Amino acid sequence: MPKAISRNKTARGNSAQFFVAGELCRRGHSAVVTLGNTPNTDILCSNEEGTRFVHVQVKTYVPGNRTVTVGIKAEKDFGKNFIWVLAGIPAADSNQPFEYYIVPSALVAENVAESHRLWLADAERLQKSRKDSTVRVIHIPPSTSYNGWSIDAFKNRWDLIDALLANPV
Repeated sequence: MPKAISRNKTARGNSAQFFVAGELCRRGHSAVVTLGNTPNTDILCSNEEGTRFVHVQVKTYVPGNRTVTVGIKAEKDFGKNFIWVLAGIPAADSNQPFEYYIVPSALVAENVAESHRLWLADAERLQKSRKDSTVRVIHIPPSTSYNGWSIDAFKNRWDLIDALLANPV
């Protein structure tokens, strides 16, 4: 019997990419999972005409968890056509709903960098030892990041991707 998906991060991450790509296709876009063959892009998504593109980076968490782990690259703004999708993928035997937060790269970069800087600085105030690393986190609502940032307003904001792929009027 295969390992339960809730205990297998690789399987959960892979499934999240396909669930996100499926939602993008359901919305009328073309979405291709890159299978790790494209730097910083899990899904390449285009409009029907193939004239506009969005790069999607998917990060997975278990619904109910307070954070999703991202790397140091989350501090870099890759441009307006780069979107982070934080995907809460429940275990197969769970009744919990899927959760998606669709967040523009610029906001992720700004807030992840600031929150990490504040987290490191607060160690001195608390007289704790914190070692810097390449690990960064984004807090899942109702939690907020160290700088007070909440991604709650980005829940199911597929319209942000729709707008980037829309043809100009």
